[in-house]
Amino acid sequence: MLTIDNYLESHYIHRSNWLRAAVLGANDGIISVSSLAIGIAAASHTREPIILATVAGLVAGALSMASGEYVSVSSQTDIEKADIEREIKELAEMPEQELQILAQIYERRGLKKETALQVAKELTAVDALAAHVRDELGINEISQANPLQAAMASGASFTVGGILPLLVTLFAPVKQMEYWLYGFTLIFLMILGAMSAKTGGSSITKAIIRITIWGSIAMILSALVGYIFGVNV
Repeated sequence: MLTIDNYLESHYIHRSNWLRAAVLGANDGIISVSSLAIGIAAASHTREPIILATVAGLVAGALSMASGEYVSVSSQTDIEKADIEREIKELAEMPEQELQILAQIYERRGLKKETALQVAKELTAVDALAAHVRDELGINEISQANPLQAAMASGASFTVGGILPLLVTLFAPVKQMEYWLYGFTLIFLMILGAMSAKTGGSSITKAIIRITIWGSIAMILSALVGYIFGVNV
């Protein structure tokens, strides 16, 4: 028997918030740490400065991602809460006007005027605030962000992504290290693109192409900086 829970499970939009933060963090961890390591490797003949720069970039990047995600999502949450408080006040002070606003929203979505008003009345009778929060403000359980969840997902995924190029700097030959980093990073990005597309139910090919192109641009530019401004270390 098909239920609403089973129906929702067949779609992927409910994963969008945490998946976005996780993919962004892992992608940023792989690309930024690899790019930093490539830039240093292009200017260095020893392993120590490459490892030092990679570890520093990994730690700083993970903390930056987590704190930045927390602050930005918290700001979004504050705005949502303020709008809900405003809606509570408006429902208490002018319920009839709010009912008409709700009816107009449904009418613009394609319902007949009489049907829209009837739907608005029935939803208002059940839970007026929930109806207005969902349909007037556009806030629902899927779109609502969790600052702590987003921060942890971003910070943890950045760390996981950044550890991969760090392993390359630890074990790959120092000679032509930048090429080893570039090759392995492309592999890491392809795997990430495939995993994120699979989890989100989107095109794996498009995800891989998109993520590898932008990753390659970042790494190539970093290598150029290392070659142009590099001081042999």
